[in-house]
Amino acid sequence: MKLGVVSMSLHMFEFEDGLDAARRLGLEAIEIGCAGFHAPRFGDPEVLLADPHELERWQEAIADRGLEISALAVHGQPLSPDREVAATYSRQFRQACELAQAIGVDRLTLLGGLPEGAEGDRTPCWVAVPFPLENPDVLRWQWEERVLPYWDEHGAISAAHGCRLCFEMHPGDVVYNPESLLRLREAIGPVIGCNFDPSHLFWQGIDPLEALRHLDDAVYHVHAKDTGVQQHRVRLNGVLDSKPYTRPAERAWVFRTVGFGHGASWWREFVSTLRILGYDDVVSIEHEDDLMDGLEGLEKAATLLRSVLIERPVTASFWETMH
Repeated sequence: MKLGVVSMSLHMFEFEDGLDAARRLGLEAIEIGCAGFHAPRFGDPEVLLADPHELERWQEAIADRGLEISALAVHGQPLSPDREVAATYSRQFRQACELAQAIGVDRLTLLGGLPEGAEGDRTPCWVAVPFPLENPDVLRWQWEERVLPYWDEHGAISAAHGCRLCFEMHPGDVVYNPESLLRLREAIGPVIGCNFDPSHLFWQGIDPLEALRHLDDAVYHVHAKDTGVQQHRVRLNGVLDSKPYTRPAERAWVFRTVGFGHGASWWREFVSTLRILGYDDVVSIEHEDDLMDGLEGLEKAATLLRSVLIERPVTASFWETMH
C-alpha cells in the first residue's frame, strides 16, 4: 500500500509548494481535486486540456517529486435542483474524464448527489426515515427519475474514458451507506464502486470493518479520515446533528485527524482488513479537523499511518515456505 493525500488538505500551499510538502511528509501519491467543491489550484482540467505544454509541465512537476496521481477528485452537486449548478458540474465531470484519460488515471472520487423531492422543487431533500408517510414515495421518485438516469448516463461517459467512479458514502447524499452504494452499483454496473472513507460511518453507528468486508471488491479507493464521537452529546441528543462544524464543543461528533478519534490499533485492523480483501493501493489522507492546524494534522496522520501501513507485497506465504 501507498500513502497519499487529498490535494484539498494542502489548501494552505500553492501547487508546487504543496507537492513539496507532500514529499516532506513521506507521501507517495496525491488525489487531485479538480471539480465541484474543489478549487482547481492543483489541477484545472480546462486549462490543462487546452495546452499540451502546460499539461506536460504539470505532470512533470508531480512526477519529479516522486508522486503519482491516485485519482481525480470531483466531489460536487451532480443532482442539484438548481439546473445551472447541475449543468456546471456535468461539464466539469466530462472535463475530468477527459483529463483522466489523457494522463492515464482510471479513478474519479466523488459524491452521488442529492436531488429535489418532487418535480419543480427548488431545494435538495434527503430522506432518512419512512415518516411522514410520503417519504418512501419521495425516495422512489428520486431514484427512478433523477439518480439512476443521471448515473446511467454519466457512468457511461466515465467508462468511455476508462474511468471508474469511486463514490464516498456521505450522509446528506443519496449514497451514504453500503446498502445505497450497492443499490447504485447493481443498477449501473461495475463502473460504480466505493471511495471508502470510515469517518462518515463511525458516527452513523456503522462498523467500518464490517462495511469493508461487505463491499469487498467494490472498494476502488480509500480515504483516511477519523471521527471523534462525543458520547455525552450522543446520549443527550443522538447522532443527527446540524450544528456547524465550527462549533465542535456543541456537536455530537467531529471530524478528527487520524488517530485522534480511533487509535493506532484500530487503524492497524483497518489496513489489515484492506490487505485481506486484496486492496494494495493508495490510502489517501483527508484532513478536516477544526481542532488542529492543517499541516500539524497531516504530519500526525502521516506518522501514524506510516507506522501501520502494510507496504510490501507478500511474495510467498510463510506456511508455503515450510514445504
